[in-house]
Amino acid sequence: MKKTLLLLLGITGALLIQAQSSNPTNSKKDWSKLDLSSRPADHFMIQYGSDAWTGRPDSVRTGGFSRHFNIYFMMDKPFKTNPHYSLGIGAGLGTSNMFFKNTDVNIKAQTPKLPFTNVDSADHFKKFKLATIYLEIPVELRYYSNPENPMKSWKYAIGAKVGTLLKSYTKGKNLVNKTGTSYYGSNYVQKDQMKRFMNGTSLALTGRIGYGIVSVDAAYYILGVLKDGTGPVMNKVSFGITISGL
Repeated sequence: MKKTLLLLLGITGALLIQAQSSNPTNSKKDWSKLDLSSRPADHFMIQYGSDAWTGRPDSVRTGGFSRHFNIYFMMDKPFKTNPHYSLGIGAGLGTSNMFFKNTDVNIKAQTPKLPFTNVDSADHFKKFKLATIYLEIPVELRYYSNPENPMKSWKYAIGAKVGTLLKSYTKGKNLVNKTGTSYYGSNYVQKDQMKRFMNGTSLALTGRIGYGIVSVDAAYYILGVLKDGTGPVMNKVSFGITISGL
């Protein structure tokens, strides 16, 4: 999966380079005459898709559809020398929900390392997840095939985003015994909140390719999921769909 992500990021970068080669900046062209009046200067960017942890040992048994939902408010600044290119910068929230199969993640444990405990033969929650919420600042270098009308344009973007951890918690739903019999019913929920084990800073490389308001996106988080020394070294990778005006 990591190789696939790096390939997508590489393809995005190559497309940007190819676009630059096929649309060289002409010093004689008066870009000031290009009409960008219908192009918004700010917009929302919404992302939804799947998450995975690379480097995950067998003891960390993820399962189900682990996913993210991100929303950012972005400002877009076209390059005066060539409006095919622009710089996008903004701020927003990045959330991740990692689901586990018959595994207890004791986020409130008073131990040096975060325990991932196999509970196949013990009481466990039928559904269990570890969720994180980061305040993030994304930055993108963007290219538009039609800068006057982004709604009818191919677009490519590469960038990065940095974040700080706001909240980390686990949520278990429907406590059952080893035979699958529920103790309190399917609506029973237990939440535990603690940030001690999770990396307080996130840093990711990002890429997008799309047309109009829809694009496919990918991200590779350079910094580990957990703080150094608190568990296995794992990095998050994400693939998804982006809805954005630019």
